[in-house]
Amino acid sequence: MQQTRRTLLLTLVCVAVATGCQSTGVKTQSPRTLRVLTYNIHHGEGTDKRFDYDRLAGVINGLRPDIVALQEVDCGTERASGADQAKRLARLCRMHYAFGQAMPHQGGQYGEAILSRFPIEKTVVHPLPYHSDFEPRAAVEVVIRPAGIGPLSFVGTHLCHRSEELRIQQTRRLSELFPSKDGNPVILAGDFNSRPGSEPMNVLLGAGWIDVVAPRSVIDYILVRACNAWAVKEVVIVDEPVASDHDPVLAVLEWSGDN
Repeated sequence: MQQTRRTLLLTLVCVAVATGCQSTGVKTQSPRTLRVLTYNIHHGEGTDKRFDYDRLAGVINGLRPDIVALQEVDCGTERASGADQAKRLARLCRMHYAFGQAMPHQGGQYGEAILSRFPIEKTVVHPLPYHSDFEPRAAVEVVIRPAGIGPLSFVGTHLCHRSEELRIQQTRRLSELFPSKDGNPVILAGDFNSRPGSEPMNVLLGAGWIDVVAPRSVIDYILVRACNAWAVKEVVIVDEPVASDHDPVLAVLEWSGDN
């Protein structure tokens, strides 16, 4: 039976108000919105076995994101016919891009990518803990400067799907890399391969992160630090069963802090 496509909309009460990171006694700026998307693109291959980048770009463009974390991205691999998928999707979406290798694969690279409507000022690839029996994993960080928000670190990642022990180690490392303290705001997004309430997610939430797509989270998440001045205006999850084996997850965030 053909699966019906639908868009699930969830409007949330404003949350994630600044509690500890913001300076006091300083007049705040007018709220600014940021449309944040995370999407596991299954190395570009749809559930119909086709590599259709126009289709993937259509899904992304339909959600009008400002910043996108992409997982399972190939660059120059045999299975993707040598395509630089991040570059191709960036061109189709008219966005800037960064790619971070998690591991070499089939004559090319496999990892995460970020698409951004804002120029990318800096890119850092952070290796995450892994065992030799499992795939290497990484987190890709870019620094962007949205108008009215100022410098912001956006981090995309894809955690181990085979070992909860490794996912716990990886979430601990992410919390070490991006601690809840004074500094630029940070958004963390990606495929965490962890259910809500699982120990890897408890590690992150216990370290001062907020899941802004709860209660719709399954394994794809968008997190902000609790001490940053974000409010969640809307969450959109698109039931798109063909372009990838994951649904794209969008959060519309409003920033009311200093820039």
